[in-house]
Amino acid sequence: MKISVIGTGYVGLVTGVCLASKGHQVICIDKQAEIVNKINSKISPIYEPGLEDLLSNVIEKGKLVATTDLKSAVMNTDISIISVGTPFGDGKIDLRYIESAAKEIGNVLKQKNGYHVICVKSTVIPTTTDTLVKNILEDSSGKKTGDFGLAMNPEFLREGKAVEDFMYPDRIVIGAYDQESFETMKKVYEDFFDSPIIRVNLRTAEMIKYTANALLATLISYSNEVSVICEKVGNIDVKEVLEAVTLDKRFNPRVNNQLINPGMVSYLRAGCGFGGSCFPKDVQALSAFSNEMGYPPFMIQATLEINNAQPYRLIERLLESLGTLENKKIAVLGLSFKPETDDIRESPSLAIIKGLLAKKAKVIGVDPVAIDNTKKKFPQNDSLYYSADYKNALKDADAAILVTQWPDYIKISPQEFKDLMKVPILVDGRRVFNKSAFEAAGVQYIGVGLT
Repeated sequence: MKISVIGTGYVGLVTGVCLASKGHQVICIDKQAEIVNKINSKISPIYEPGLEDLLSNVIEKGKLVATTDLKSAVMNTDISIISVGTPFGDGKIDLRYIESAAKEIGNVLKQKNGYHVICVKSTVIPTTTDTLVKNILEDSSGKKTGDFGLAMNPEFLREGKAVEDFMYPDRIVIGAYDQESFETMKKVYEDFFDSPIIRVNLRTAEMIKYTANALLATLISYSNEVSVICEKVGNIDVKEVLEAVTLDKRFNPRVNNQLINPGMVSYLRAGCGFGGSCFPKDVQALSAFSNEMGYPPFMIQATLEINNAQPYRLIERLLESLGTLENKKIAVLGLSFKPETDDIRESPSLAIIKGLLAKKAKVIGVDPVAIDNTKKKFPQNDSLYYSADYKNALKDADAAILVTQWPDYIKISPQEFKDLMKVPILVDGRRVFNKSAFEAAGVQYIGVGLT
C-alpha cells in the first residue's frame, strides 16, 4: 500500500521504515529540511539499534522517501499515519501538533478524489480521535467521516527494541470508525502473520495504550515503594523479596517444568525510577484526564509521586555516607533513561545531576551515546562535565552512582572501582552488582532497597 507518515520522530520513523521493509511504499514527512535530508541520505536522526541499516536498505530499494511536502505525500498515498509528538505541559497533554497535522491533511483531502484513511498513531487521550481529529478533518476538508476513513492504531515500542517490537508485535490494536477503515488498516498488517489483530472502537484503542503504560509504570513505582520500606526496616534486601514474590506461578508459570519468566516480571524491580518519552508523560496525561473527568486517580498519582522522589533518595543515601557532597567528585554512570538509546527525556540521571549540583557536588556524567543530548539540558560548566570514558569519570572520584545499565558499566569489576576512585563508594541504582564482592574488594556498596 501507499502510506504517508507525518512526523519522523521516534515512533514515526520506526513505523515508516518498518512498513517500507514489509513492502509498502512509504513517504515520511517532516517540517525540518535538515531531518528530511538526513533520512534521504540514509542517516537516522535518532539512535535506535538496527534502524539505520534498515533505513538504508529500504531507501536503496526505493520503498521509502522523506519530504517536507505534506500535500504531495497525502495526494499520492492511500493512508496517512499521524505520528507527531504529544508532550505533557501546563498540567495537560499538548495536542497542538495533532491539531496542525489533522488540519493540513484535511485541506489536502478537500482537493483529493478517492478514499483515504487517516490513522492516529500518536499517543492521545481517549476522545481525541473521534472528536478533535474527526471534527478538524471534517471542517477543513468539507467532507464527512465515512467519505474518508478514520482509525487509531497505538504503538507498543520499547526504545532500544523498537525495530524488533514493530516487526514482531505482541498484538496489533486497530481502533476503527467503521468497517471500511478497519479493512484498509488491516491490509497494512497482512504480512504480520502471527500477531493477533484486535479491532476496537477509537476510544478503546486510545485507552489501551495508556492503560498498558500506566500499569508498567505502576509496577516500577510499587517496587520502589517496597524498597523504601526495606531500607527503613533494615536487614531486608528488596531484590530477594521481589525475586521470591515473582516466583509465584501467577507471575512465573511453569511449562514442561520450565519457568516461563515473562517480561512483565522485569518491571517488578527496584531502581532509580522510570523515564523516557512515554511512561512519564503518558501517566501524567492519564492522571490529568481522569481528574478532568471528575475522578481523582489515586493510584496513578501515587505512581508519579513515588517515581519523582526515587532519584533523590539515591542522593540522600550517598549524603548519609559522605556527610557532605560539597566539592565532592561524583561520577554518574549512564545518562540515557535506559540502555541502547540516546533518549534522556525524563531520565532519572537528570534529577540526580540536578540534585547533586544543588548539594554543590562536582559532577561528571558518562554515557556512550547520550552526552550531546544531556548537554542541551545541562551545559558543561565548572561543576559539571562529561566524558564518554568511564575510567576517566571514576578516576579520583569520591563516589559513583550507576543510573543506566549499559553493558560496559555493569561489567566494571569491584577492583577497578577500588583502584580508580579516591573514595570507593558505589551507589547501585539498578541493583546489578554483587554487594559481597564489592565489600570484599574494599568498596562501600549502597544498593536501592538494601541497608
